[in-house]
Amino acid sequence: MKGLKYILVLSAFLVSVHMSFAGAASVNTDRDTVSVDSVAGESETGKINVPKLIFNHIGNSYEWHITKIGKKDIAMNLPVIARSSTGWHVFSSKRFEKGPYEGLYISSGGKYEGKIVEKNAAGEEVRPFDISITKNVLSLFMSSVLLVVLILICARWYKRHDVTKEAPTGLAALMEPVIMMIHSDVVKGSIGEDYERYSPYLCTAFFWILINNLLGIIPFFPGGANLTGNITITFFLAVCSFIAINLFGNKNYFKSIFWPEVPLWLKVPIPLMPVIEIFSAFTKPFALMVRLFANMMAGHILLLSLICVIFIFAKYGAAMVGAMSFVTVLFGIFMDLLELLVAVIQAYVFTILSAIFIGLSRQK
Repeated sequence: MKGLKYILVLSAFLVSVHMSFAGAASVNTDRDTVSVDSVAGESETGKINVPKLIFNHIGNSYEWHITKIGKKDIAMNLPVIARSSTGWHVFSSKRFEKGPYEGLYISSGGKYEGKIVEKNAAGEEVRPFDISITKNVLSLFMSSVLLVVLILICARWYKRHDVTKEAPTGLAALMEPVIMMIHSDVVKGSIGEDYERYSPYLCTAFFWILINNLLGIIPFFPGGANLTGNITITFFLAVCSFIAINLFGNKNYFKSIFWPEVPLWLKVPIPLMPVIEIFSAFTKPFALMVRLFANMMAGHILLLSLICVIFIFAKYGAAMVGAMSFVTVLFGIFMDLLELLVAVIQAYVFTILSAIFIGLSRQK
């Protein structure tokens, strides 16, 4: 009965979360309503543009829209920090509501759509040096601080208690088995000797990816940012693993790349196998980058597409909207649960594959 109670509570929470997500979608629809010629081939206005809505939600922005009360949008205007041809500019993104500010503005189309641009002497849009605090950057800061706080809370418990006499409680009891699983099963099992030097990086990578995956599922502030669905973030994570793999690889690893144990004619005069091995050294982090990016972004797109079904069928009457809303909520709950599972799996897969690749570079 206790298990059934928890399942019912979780289901009710997912329903409320999903409906709030649908509400968020309708808010964005109000703000981003455009012609749907590109969507349905009609010349009407005031209808939802599904691609624009989805990519606005999963993309980066210079403000963090929180909710809408009546006709008033509640949003967090983030700081703009950019260096243009006229010098440095630091101001709130709210300045853009009235149009260009200090020669800068957010492009509404072209290859720089949604980015801060300025016009050069020829009247062309060019990008300034932009280090603004965007939605993804703020989410990155918050998730990193959250991870540090969680680890420090656990460390404080172990500092104040004797683990030989009492079992961990609270957050430490939740974190310890996960940390030990990554440390002992994943890192030690994949790398072997001297695995402890890589454990801090791999444990940090696992928890950081997991926290951001889970925050991305939450549709309201401080969640909702598509951080691990941003290929720039997954690229950086892949580069970190690439450095760990190749910087600490032993001589046998580099020998297998530049002088593999294959027939001589495959190595000289044409270094066919060395070229293939060098290429494979780059495909490993590339696979890490694409797998995490594609899986997390696809989950967000699919969930948002289900929500958009409600608004697409709005013109067919209340009965159709009610029926499709019911079906969409059910499928939305299923997708929420599936995304929760994918969030954990993808963090685990990135960590274990990184550990395996590091282990292969350390084989004697």
